[in-house]
Amino acid sequence: MNQLIRTFSLAFFLVICRLSFATAQQTQNVILVTLDGVRWQEVFSGADSTLLFDPAYSPDTATARKFFWAATPQERRQRLFPFFWNTVAKQGQLYGNRLKNSRVNASNPYWFSYPGYNEILSGYADDRIKSNDKIDNPNTTVLEFLHNQPDYKGRIAAFSSWDVIEAAVNEKKTGIFASAGNELIPSPKTATDSLLNSMMTTIPAQVWDKSVRSDFLTYFAAKNYLLQNRPRVLFMQFDETDGLAHAGRYADDLRMVNTADAFMADLWKTIQQIPQYAGKTTLILTTDHGRGHTPKATWKGHGAKTPDSYQMWFAVIGPDTPPTGEQAGGPVLFQNQLAATVAKLLGQTFTCEHPVGPPVLTVLKP
Repeated sequence: MNQLIRTFSLAFFLVICRLSFATAQQTQNVILVTLDGVRWQEVFSGADSTLLFDPAYSPDTATARKFFWAATPQERRQRLFPFFWNTVAKQGQLYGNRLKNSRVNASNPYWFSYPGYNEILSGYADDRIKSNDKIDNPNTTVLEFLHNQPDYKGRIAAFSSWDVIEAAVNEKKTGIFASAGNELIPSPKTATDSLLNSMMTTIPAQVWDKSVRSDFLTYFAAKNYLLQNRPRVLFMQFDETDGLAHAGRYADDLRMVNTADAFMADLWKTIQQIPQYAGKTTLILTTDHGRGHTPKATWKGHGAKTPDSYQMWFAVIGPDTPPTGEQAGGPVLFQNQLAATVAKLLGQTFTCEHPVGPPVLTVLKP
């Protein structure tokens, strides 16, 4: 009888532990968003006066001042990123303000796009990926890892303005749905599908790169897919922020950053109205690389020859993330930790054929 009681008690204890874990971890969906080449300086301090007030970078300085300038960095960043600072900072966490000794670095040695996206998605800085050539990623990404789990098969998608992202995801190998560059919605079924395809056909690609579609088309195509297909993991990449910076158009770049912030506000509002997502979704925001800072002209570029362009940031908001806001101090975090963090938020441990950076555990409740 005593043995029976002990066995029953142990079984009951294990069931309670499982139920407690299930109750504690609420994230069932993850949306990962990248804003290409957006510096931590703008995220945490807003508009840079050396660029905003220089007609070479902001020809209409009076209008730029009206929209983006304020007396303090806190006011400026809130003007530029209202969703980040009114919602994410109050309900989630932001990492990467080096003025507060919160540091996030790329661990790859190249500090430009494809190496950064590979590192974000695979959790591994691969020296073989050292160009932006559209070559299929040889590494297993967290998207592929999750796609191979029964609960996520066919429920993962990627939408990107830059067409190289479909190679970073390795759509051919994995079978993950990836809409990249100027790719149309296949087999349109609704009026919205047809309208988006018409817009993507008639609105020209970006002048600086014909492989890049407008970010607003990427956003609304992704939102349309989410509403129709309810993916559990969605990756979204926006690119115009980087293209405008390379073109030296600082005021226009700030407008695009502000627009991307508005996309995120709309996305967050949308998913709170859908039972599958409301209170069950974590949103992760980050960038693939930083940019130059001083002298100011280096803002236009990045890469190994541009100091400080390894410096980056990320933000997290969701039901399992303590609302501790802007972070200060702490260990140096790395871009290669984001992939495992995505998996960890879903209760998974990302393992594969290559090393993977450890998850950032502070984004989860203890």
